Amino acid sequence: MSLPPLSTLTIATLFDRSVEHFANREACAAFEGTVRLTYLEVKQRVVALQELLLSQGISKGDTVALLGENAPYWGVAYLALTTMGVIAVPILPDFHPNEMRHILRHAQCKGIIISEKNHETLYDEHFEDLSFIINLNTLELIEEAHQTSKFGSLFERLRNKTITPSSKTVPTEEDTAVIIYTSGTSGHSKGVILTHKNITSNVDATRHVADITPEDVFLSILPMAHTFECTVGFLTPFSMGASVYYIDKVPTPRVLLGALEKIRPTFMLTVPLIIEKIYKNRIAPKFQSSAVMRALYSVPLVRKKLHAIAGKKLIQTFGGRLRFFGIGGAKLSEHVEAFLKEANFPYAIGYGLTETAPIIAAASVGKTIVGSTGPQLPGVELKLASINDAGEGEVIAKGPNVMKGYFKDPENSASVLKDGWFYTGDLGRFDDNGNLFICGRSKNVIVGPSGENIYPEQIELILGEREEVLDTIVYSDNGQLVAKVHLDYEKFDQTHAPKNLSEKETLDAIHVLLEELRVDLNTKVSSFSRVTRFIEQREAFEKTPTKKIKRYLYL
Repeated sequence: MSLPPLSTLTIATLFDRSVEHFANREACAAFEGTVRLTYLEVKQRVVALQELLLSQGISKGDTVALLGENAPYWGVAYLALTTMGVIAVPILPDFHPNEMRHILRHAQCKGIIISEKNHETLYDEHFEDLSFIINLNTLELIEEAHQTSKFGSLFERLRNKTITPSSKTVPTEEDTAVIIYTSGTSGHSKGVILTHKNITSNVDATRHVADITPEDVFLSILPMAHTFECTVGFLTPFSMGASVYYIDKVPTPRVLLGALEKIRPTFMLTVPLIIEKIYKNRIAPKFQSSAVMRALYSVPLVRKKLHAIAGKKLIQTFGGRLRFFGIGGAKLSEHVEAFLKEANFPYAIGYGLTETAPIIAAASVGKTIVGSTGPQLPGVELKLASINDAGEGEVIAKGPNVMKGYFKDPENSASVLKDGWFYTGDLGRFDDNGNLFICGRSKNVIVGPSGENIYPEQIELILGEREEVLDTIVYSDNGQLVAKVHLDYEKFDQTHAPKNLSEKETLDAIHVLLEELRVDLNTKVSSFSRVTRFIEQREAFEKTPTKKIKRYLYL
């Protein structure tokens, strides 16, 4: 469907255009829930919430936190805030309460819109600077009578406060739309300032990668407070009249399979970990189930046919209508991607960062190249800085989607924003056709004994292909490469640990397996990338919302 171009690159203009053209179409719904909204009904709730915000004295430029699980009203709240020029501060429910308290104070939030499930997360002392609390489940003010005594002093204070109602204003392209606090692998949480132009330009450019129509149905499984899901999984389909379904339960495999069967989505976004787990647990074992199957699988022509059959079954698992499966947030295992390619699975790859709102490179369905994130997004310029002899350098980006900076952090802002370019911290290379290949994070690069660049992420992806391995990190210790490995203990019990082993015998079996994994890994990497020692990581690694290991906790 052809839509008129946006007169200004603001979320408000995008919102008005969609409501005008798709008023009676379904915009969003809660799977097996009671909330199901058309575009017109979204607008009605947005307007009502804005009136409530105005009555609390909220005006353009104020900051309001948004804390809750994926749901239709999360989108309503986001749109209500941003389209009236108020700055939304999305908070991931996975954040620690101390981090939430820091965000509320650092961003100087005047209020919070919070889901009932998160009421127990924050207590009275966390709200000392707030003027109001709105229930995300009902979009109404939380009254003292509806709460436990832990909010008592807060409501006593608010009861005596004089509020001057404000008036609605219209945001401009350069106005701040959101401040998003990252939860990265380095341990430093920073508030990324994204303007209306940053976000809306990225929505507009993303449409060139995904051909979305009003008939398309999205199933949302990534947190909306994360930029990838918010921009690509929420605002982009909203801009094109599609509908988005949210699972209002914990997305366990059973719940997810039930939702896929009933919703039958045409679009989904995910992080590599999800599809990699599906491949390792449900697909790869079938190709190794017997000596005959292993022999057949080793023949390239037969392998491709087996992959094609498995690909059709996989699409049926996702409801049978899937035509776009977007993967982003981390690097996808090339082994798994090779399967998706030969299986004719409709996957697409995207690369970006919160600081770029987020997409800066992408390959659409049918145009992916194994190992590559695809070419630069329309309107975005990419190049490499400090290129080494191997043609690798730091990826830097310029475009309307590049952030304004980090909130109240000029030093870090200046370190990554130079002469209009954003320095991503990722090392990459381009092929002759302009396709980008990410090698790893510059901060993680290990210099080998003869000056070679060793990318631990690439070693980790190879090791992660083993079914016994759930997660791993590789690092340097006194000049030697070491791998910390979190095993799949259920798989270990099935294949390496007979019943009734003593504790010592079990530990010995684990050590034998780790040594087996080390020897096998070292046959698959360059001599300078061979790992000297494996260490068992008993507890699961702590991860970011995009399922990347927080490396700083383990090095």
